[in-house]
Amino acid sequence: MKTLTIILASLMLLNTQLFSQEKRGIDTTSKRITIIKNVEIFNGISEKTIEANIKIVDNIIEEIKINPFNIEKIKKNKKKKDVLIVIDGQDKFLMPGLIDVHTHLLFESAKHEQVLLSDFAMLNFIAADAAKKQLMRGFTTVRDLGGGALTLANAIDLGLVIGPRVYASGAFISQTGGHGDFGLPTDVPRIIGELSYPERNGIVAIADGTDQVLMKTREQLRQGATQIKLMAGGGVSSDYDPLDVTQYTPEELKAAVSAAENWGTYVTVHAYTPRAIEMAIEAGVKCIEHGQLVDDYTAILMAKNNVWWSLQPFLDDKLANPHEGENKKKHDKVTDGTKNAYKLAKKYGVKTAWGTDTMFSAELAAKQGAKLANMKDSLGYKEFELLKMATSNNAELLRMSGERNPYKKGNLGEITKGAYADLILVKGNPLHNINLIANPDKNFLLIMKDGIVYKNILGK
Repeated sequence: MKTLTIILASLMLLNTQLFSQEKRGIDTTSKRITIIKNVEIFNGISEKTIEANIKIVDNIIEEIKINPFNIEKIKKNKKKKDVLIVIDGQDKFLMPGLIDVHTHLLFESAKHEQVLLSDFAMLNFIAADAAKKQLMRGFTTVRDLGGGALTLANAIDLGLVIGPRVYASGAFISQTGGHGDFGLPTDVPRIIGELSYPERNGIVAIADGTDQVLMKTREQLRQGATQIKLMAGGGVSSDYDPLDVTQYTPEELKAAVSAAENWGTYVTVHAYTPRAIEMAIEAGVKCIEHGQLVDDYTAILMAKNNVWWSLQPFLDDKLANPHEGENKKKHDKVTDGTKNAYKLAKKYGVKTAWGTDTMFSAELAAKQGAKLANMKDSLGYKEFELLKMATSNNAELLRMSGERNPYKKGNLGEITKGAYADLILVKGNPLHNINLIANPDKNFLLIMKDGIVYKNILGK
């Protein structure tokens, strides 16, 4: 029986791989050679750009050179079945695809009442549409931090859905009454062993005590999570937990960290306050989401322990997530701390990642690039700092998922030899005018992900 199970699992894996290749139009006996010529390249790492040409083989950047490629020689040497594509960049600006490390694909564009009342299938349809729009905004990779995006991530990789690469956490893990407890007030006392609809569909995992945290963490890893997301403190959009509440005990946090480390990956936590952040760091957590209410000591602790700070530019402006009532009061308190948080991150040299955390608004989701561009005037970042943060810096954080990283073949967030061909050709230079990325429909002339062109309006 054990042998039969292994054989069936192997056949399922092979079928999935072949299905993926067929759906994406991949002929494994031939190569797709793409030449992009006459471009100014920002590699995502250095502020200095170069005028050069790029050769891509299938989905990997094979060569970058100043002198033009000999197209006739490439034609002569390629195999008969190989496909050659030549794109004249017309001296436009080429940069790596953008990366957003804090998204919730199933919640981003669905209205709040839809999230509460729609079934899991409908949420996935809404999320599939949202994923396609993210890619067409130039976001070629995102990290989904809870809400059941594992199915969508797999569908994108299989070519069934158009969207960015997704580093999916699966369900976010929350204590009872924590930031991930979306149950009704009448749901308590809870019947032991009874799961809510969101739990049954992998949107959220309620876990109390070290044994439950261990099990729920292992369940997410079993299903393919690239990293684990826990709720370690109070939240804005949840109804039962004030911002000052610290969630999970040190032992519970350590249980999740231990399970994740055994799988070669890491835990990131939702937390705003110094107490919640310090407890998480002590437990071995490697990344903090939000953290707008930190103090100097906590920022120093993050820097000292090499902990990533995944900050979002939450400000009380037209780009803010919609909130009402008590949640609006919590939102205002968080936004009041945003500028100080970024100030402390700079002051103490904390490794800072960037994400949007857009919720419940397709209109706000469409302003994904604008949220990054707005940080120049609102938070004092230079154009290069912002572009680097949303490309190679964010990619460095993603690589912390180690062996659970589904995209280990090449680097993301950079234009270098051996990197994935995730590229944007821009009308203008965002190193001089960051606001260009706020209008991708007009300014992103070409968008490529994994060596495949999804948008090309050059010459139009």
